[in-house]
Amino acid sequence: MDKGLFTGINANVLTQENMADHTTFKIGGPARYFVVPKDIDALKSALEAAAKAGLKCYILGGGANVLFPDEGYDGVVISTQGLDHIFLEKSGLLHAGCGAAISDVAMFASSAGRAGLQFFYSMPGSTGGAIYMNARCYNASISDALKAAVYLDREGNVRTLDAAEGGFDYKKSPFQTNGGIILEGIFATTGGNAELLCKEMEGYEADRRGKGHFAYPCAGSVFKNNRAFGLPSGKIIDNLGLRGYTVGGAKISEHHANIIVNCGNATAQDVKDLVSLIQVRVKEAYGFQLEREIIYV
Repeated sequence: MDKGLFTGINANVLTQENMADHTTFKIGGPARYFVVPKDIDALKSALEAAAKAGLKCYILGGGANVLFPDEGYDGVVISTQGLDHIFLEKSGLLHAGCGAAISDVAMFASSAGRAGLQFFYSMPGSTGGAIYMNARCYNASISDALKAAVYLDREGNVRTLDAAEGGFDYKKSPFQTNGGIILEGIFATTGGNAELLCKEMEGYEADRRGKGHFAYPCAGSVFKNNRAFGLPSGKIIDNLGLRGYTVGGAKISEHHANIIVNCGNATAQDVKDLVSLIQVRVKEAYGFQLEREIIYV
């Protein structure tokens, strides 16, 4: 397929790239174009080129919370993996590019003796994705540490959003509605002991391993927790005896009932069918609807 659409742009361009190779679910067919910009100007140019050609775009971070269709994506997937800088100011403010793995950011901060991001060590996904979803684990949300986010608005202007202005809630961020493309996260950190912080991170990784997060390809928690329901979503699903339930190659994890794993040959439709089955069973038993966290592309 012709790559001429992106000629002159500082980016790596692939055609018919299998999205199963770029998501933690290891599911998804080929994207018409897969573009990896090497800087912000290249990202803007890629967006402009796609718009001029009338092609839809999807911005992909670490691929940790998304499910691509089996038939692929007939458009342009723009990967942020090339925008992965991390640096620390003397003031303690930490800057992380949208494509930097959030686990790497946590390690960078903790190794420098800066606390506030250690909870996110060993969590898959990118910094941009974590901000977009307002990722949460171990009673901490990304927005708790986020000072500001630099982003590209719908008109292509680079802007900065002050996190204190609001718009962040449980697994929600302003970027889920404002159409902005996150470019960088700026985090407030506090002084800490590097050795103790690294030991704390080892504990989080061990806990995740114990819950089966790394046993099979998956996309993390399938459903958001809703405190109004009285129990975590995983416990609700487990109480219905669905742990280990299988549809095709997709299975509710034996370790944690709010995780669906790819046993090796799962299709996107297998996952969707299993998600729907869980929602129906919970609705029948408890009368409420579980809210899906995984994004269907």
